[in-house]
Amino acid sequence: MNADAYDDCADTVDLRLTDELIELITAEHAVHDLTEPADAHHSPEPVRSGLHGGAGDFLDGLADWGPVGTDAGPFQLVPVRIERDLRLVTQWMNDPAVAAFWELAGSGAATVDHLRAQLDGDGRSVPCLGVLAGVPMSYWEVYRADLDPIARHYPARPHDTGIHFLIGKVADRGRGLGTLLLRAVADLVLEHRPGCDRVVGEPDLRNTPSTAAFLGAGFRLSGEVELPGKRAALMIRDRALRAVL
Repeated sequence: MNADAYDDCADTVDLRLTDELIELITAEHAVHDLTEPADAHHSPEPVRSGLHGGAGDFLDGLADWGPVGTDAGPFQLVPVRIERDLRLVTQWMNDPAVAAFWELAGSGAATVDHLRAQLDGDGRSVPCLGVLAGVPMSYWEVYRADLDPIARHYPARPHDTGIHFLIGKVADRGRGLGTLLLRAVADLVLEHRPGCDRVVGEPDLRNTPSTAAFLGAGFRLSGEVELPGKRAALMIRDRALRAVL
């Protein structure tokens, strides 16, 4: 089972923050710094891509979230390293069922560009491997939907967090793993991002298995939106409904 991505990732990374957003983010970090003891900062250097926290960390230290237990075994999001993971991710992108929605099939150049656009950015979108019981078996992108071009197409709220994902192996699809892991990742977002009240997905309406996985994972269909290259189902999982859906 696979889900599609909002493919214009370069647009996501290059989107300019407004002066108001920059002031808000700076103020949030300033308040946090004032409440910590002076020796609490382990390094004066800014953290590249905001993976481990620090200024510009738009996803609250995703790399440090750690594993979560699921019915299929322990699951963890591990940020992608191109030198380690490119071959595997490229292999998945060349699967016809994946390529139909991600449009990154080929020798790997398109996949490299897609990954680098995020890894060389400011950390508002983080590509990850999904590691289940010690085995990399899925690809994920966790991103700030409120700072993404998708925010132009729906009534975004501050700290809305989006998810794109695909299941890599054909043998792992159609077994309910997409639903199981989507719920696990949404729970990870809500647990580690206290400022986030909604997790967002926007699968292509043609991708029936993906939309079914989101619905099974406690997301609700909020509507349909026209995005570049696709008409998408806007899926939302609300923190307030987390216990009942």
